[in-house]
Amino acid sequence: MQPHIHCSSVSKHVVLVGDPARVNKFRKFMTDVKELAQNREYYSIQGIYKNTPITVMSTGMGAPSMLICIEELAQCGAENIIRVGSMGAYQKYIKLGDIVIVEGAVRDDGGSKAYIEPSYPAVSDFSLVQKAIQLSANHHLGIIRSHDSFYTDKEDEICDFWHKRGILGADMETSALLTLCRLKKIKALSILNNVVEYKSDLQDSILEFSQAESLTAEGESKCIQLSLDILSEI
Repeated sequence: MQPHIHCSSVSKHVVLVGDPARVNKFRKFMTDVKELAQNREYYSIQGIYKNTPITVMSTGMGAPSMLICIEELAQCGAENIIRVGSMGAYQKYIKLGDIVIVEGAVRDDGGSKAYIEPSYPAVSDFSLVQKAIQLSANHHLGIIRSHDSFYTDKEDEICDFWHKRGILGADMETSALLTLCRLKKIKALSILNNVVEYKSDLQDSILEFSQAESLTAEGESKCIQLSLDILSEI
């Protein structure tokens, strides 16, 4: 049994979410659901979706807990990993509840740099990206930025810098996921639900998302469905 995720085996298809509470939102989409383990931020279930066994696990927030999770999932047999998460937009045209399919990520996290120098790219698996595009009618496709600090006094400065360079938005886990999975030869993809519009109030937007307001809740459900559809067809 792995020391943090408390699993000894998982499906080869895995969906990762940040919030442990989000794991149970997958139950209504799957059959024969069983709880695997719960320890610290790592809560996991396994079920069947379209005849495909899929494991769903939470990672908590940020790169360090994501990296621990991937290391241990690799020991348990994971081969394809999709992150279903949330992000804040750096572009005005990305609205609440919009889906972002991530091609790659700016590595502004610290954890992945412990594995390999910053010049190594954080890139999604191309076959998973193509399948996501095929199965999603409405989405944005591009590069995001992953970072370590949820709150910062330089928020406007950072948003302006990356906005001008075409980066779609920001989260805290994707760059770590894509970097380590590539090093481990695990196929990985990040699908993000936008919960903060460009230059809007961060705390108000996150509060709305946590209270399951309509647009962001709908976006979350679409991301969940998309991740399961992708894994059931590869």
